[in-house]
Amino acid sequence: MGDGPVEGVSAESVAGPLPTWLAYPAAQGVRDLDLALGRFLVRQAPQAPEAALRLAVLCSARLAQGHPCLDLADLCRHWRTALPEAWRAETDPDRPAWLPADEDACRSVLAFAPFVGDGTGDDPLVRHAHRLYLARYWRAATRIRVGITRRLSIVTAESGDAALARRWLDRVFAPGGGVDDPNWQKIACANALLHGFSIITGGPGTGKTTTVVQLLAVLQGLAQARGLSRGLRICLAAPTGKAASRLNESIAGALGYLREGADAGLQSALDRVPAQVVTLHRLLGSRPDTRRLTYHAEHPLDLDVLVVDEASMMDIEMTDAVLAALPDHARLVLLGDRDQLASVEAGAVLGELCARALDGHYRPDHCERLRTFCGQAPGVQWQDVDGTPLDQGVVMLRQSHRFDSESGIGRLAAAVNAQDTAAVAGLLQHPLPGLRFLPLQAAGGGKRSVDWLEDAGVLGPSGYPSWFAVLRDARPPPGAEQPELDRWAGAVLACQARFQVLCALRAGPWGVQGLNQLIESRLRARGCIAPDAGPWYPGRPVLVTRNQPGLGLANGDIGITLNLPDRRRAGRYMLRVAFAGSGGNPVRWVSPARLPEIETVYALTVHKSQGSEFDQVVLVLPDRPGPLLTRELLYTGVTRARGSLVLVLPGSPDLLAEAVRHATHRAGGIWDPDA
Repeated sequence: MGDGPVEGVSAESVAGPLPTWLAYPAAQGVRDLDLALGRFLVRQAPQAPEAALRLAVLCSARLAQGHPCLDLADLCRHWRTALPEAWRAETDPDRPAWLPADEDACRSVLAFAPFVGDGTGDDPLVRHAHRLYLARYWRAATRIRVGITRRLSIVTAESGDAALARRWLDRVFAPGGGVDDPNWQKIACANALLHGFSIITGGPGTGKTTTVVQLLAVLQGLAQARGLSRGLRICLAAPTGKAASRLNESIAGALGYLREGADAGLQSALDRVPAQVVTLHRLLGSRPDTRRLTYHAEHPLDLDVLVVDEASMMDIEMTDAVLAALPDHARLVLLGDRDQLASVEAGAVLGELCARALDGHYRPDHCERLRTFCGQAPGVQWQDVDGTPLDQGVVMLRQSHRFDSESGIGRLAAAVNAQDTAAVAGLLQHPLPGLRFLPLQAAGGGKRSVDWLEDAGVLGPSGYPSWFAVLRDARPPPGAEQPELDRWAGAVLACQARFQVLCALRAGPWGVQGLNQLIESRLRARGCIAPDAGPWYPGRPVLVTRNQPGLGLANGDIGITLNLPDRRRAGRYMLRVAFAGSGGNPVRWVSPARLPEIETVYALTVHKSQGSEFDQVVLVLPDRPGPLLTRELLYTGVTRARGSLVLVLPGSPDLLAEAVRHATHRAGGIWDPDA
């Protein structure tokens, strides 16, 4: 995963003069890596048109912005915002001389470039319809389409006995649901029985995790009924360690809920549902310093069902790797919120696959089949005789059980998602329970003089001082045994998980770096942190920034530094970082010396918070507009809060409306390259 050498380009190069534009230093919109590709190509193909070379560089540069390809039609229409700043400065205000007039002109130019092909050869770039790809991403997108299409056509063993499937579905789902208000969770479960590939999407609190546990129980029950005594081999995975940890908790809760009142047969099926979740990197056997994975098409995973949660965080190459590593018969189920932030790397895979989910597009014959299996089916408003095979594999859950109609968080999330700036403005003027806005600009345009950290609750009794209080007041006595120390650490970690400051940026006073320094300095001033404490101190929260399989830690895991009694030296203490464990190991203790790749995490970026939930969230927006301030980022940050949300506005309140209007549009082509 990530950027690497361009396929099909020799390492040899021919010396010669380079175009002036390729000598520019890296700037916003173009990286050194992209310019190096351009210099390489111009030496390999000195007769190639300048426009083709520039388009190749732009295609590479798009990867850093999350686009798996360059949309030629979009570039020609919106070149003023799409071109790098240095390139715009070299031309007149009308149009760069090198830029083709339209999509057809781009195709003609690329036809004369020897490094651009149609995907059948070893050319380093591929042009298909109105999109230009680096070959590696074109091949990944092609494999994803082929793999999903094949799995959608699999005739599953569970689809052969509708009567038995319906009996099992009725065991795990309460009765209810009508034509106009169907039980979407039951429909999603039945739908997944019919396909080798399925997606269950929906916003926070719509019951995705509970639904998939019910699905897995049904699958295990049907497997037992078919005489498969060992049951199905099922694996649960998530893109990050934090998302995996969160899913662990959710699965355990759903299993406990479903076991209440379950008969012996259902209890037996639930016992075969795994409760442990792994990261995708660990599942596939990611190895340090190499792109090679342990499991791939020639060495597939040994499983029957793979469930991936938080699938919106999967980039194009990870999706390709997952599909490649699945055995031919295995079922893949993706869970995720299609409206959340897409992956940091290139691609918005879940967003593309779920692009038509809101309106359903279920074929009438498919709806009748669902009705046979579960007694429920989408109504006519969600039906479409021209629905695609992919449409039939996607079900969107529509009722949130976390946010009711009076919830400020739920109303704000819905307004942001709908890009309803009027509704957002109304909430800003008249917030509902659980929602508070904190503008920091005074009427005259200057900053308010009050301490906003106090106003926002960051330094309040339920904010960050709370875990320092637990750390101090609940400390076990000297000589305490390990279980008591583990309980203490668990209490501190639970306290930490209830409150979090989130922000959009990494750098600057309103980003992670500035806010972490500010909060830490205020905690020192309040006496929570000793004045003479060094960089490591009791209570310091840290975020793991790189997978460390040797320690059982993954990128995104959060731990708290605690001072433990040193059993070898009476009266002395040693610092250890406590991370939430699993199973019979409730806490994982790690020496700070073994954690070189961490960062303090009083403030966390919204990107890093995906897969997490907190009782209380303080979401800090930037003080000026920028490309990261988008509808998706705002929606994701808002929906990390379960109970209360404070939205801090350092700049003009108009920035909030701007964020709502600014939706992310990543170049498509992963699923439908001809669209």
